[in-house]
Amino acid sequence: MTTHRTDFPAIRACIFDMDGLLINSEDIITVSTNELFKKYGRPVFDSSIRSQLMGVPDSTNGDVFHNWAKLPISREQFARESTENMRRHFPSCKPLPGAQELLSNLSRAHNACSGDRIELALASSTKTRSYKLKTSNPETKGLISFFQADRQVLGDDPRVRQGRGKPAPDIYLVALQCLNSTVSSGNPPIMPNECLVFEDSVAGVEAGRRAGMRVIWVPHPDVAIEHQARQKDVLAGRTGIFNVGDGWQPGDIDDGWAESISSLEQFDYEKYGIKRGP
Repeated sequence: MTTHRTDFPAIRACIFDMDGLLINSEDIITVSTNELFKKYGRPVFDSSIRSQLMGVPDSTNGDVFHNWAKLPISREQFARESTENMRRHFPSCKPLPGAQELLSNLSRAHNACSGDRIELALASSTKTRSYKLKTSNPETKGLISFFQADRQVLGDDPRVRQGRGKPAPDIYLVALQCLNSTVSSGNPPIMPNECLVFEDSVAGVEAGRRAGMRVIWVPHPDVAIEHQARQKDVLAGRTGIFNVGDGWQPGDIDDGWAESISSLEQFDYEKYGIKRGP
């Protein structure tokens, strides 16, 4: 039997996903896609499809949507129209509840043991062009400003090998490399188990677990309902939904490395050895 671990080191770094966690872009994608479905007389997509696509690279979404909806247009035409529609909607993205306060608090927080500041990084599957649109209004731009430019890793970052997006661990390991390349001289490198990943998607949770990091899962209500019966499998990165095809190992059931909260507003700083600043 796996025992619940209680001897974790205090967290030194927090690494965040973006879509559906910090900003409401997943809801924007839902609205945009269903506009096209309505245009072609197809039903709106359901929570099961939504759950499958959250956290998956953009290039995968179009095929899944097209196959599911049985649209009377080619995949290429759907991809063009979908891209145009989303780019029109993305500038209206807004921060999700608790995101601004959490990032503000963490930017002034310290490790309770060493007193060193908590380091922040972004690890998002979104590609640069979409990222710029999603973060173009003042609210979202202010939110993302908590992450230094050299600590933002996106889906088309050349350091993340093609085909190695979430649920593979690569993007989180690259984010950790970014943090360690700028860590204060004299301090030891930040280890994976000193990192706390914030994710909304099942694929993202698995990526964080495979990277050897602790994980906070903040699922969209649709995703939480879809995976309610298998929450422990999700937190362990063991749903079996994805085939990563390498030796990176996920976690074990009830091993204490991950938890689920319904909102960023519920984050418990003290539990992770984080001392909030003034």
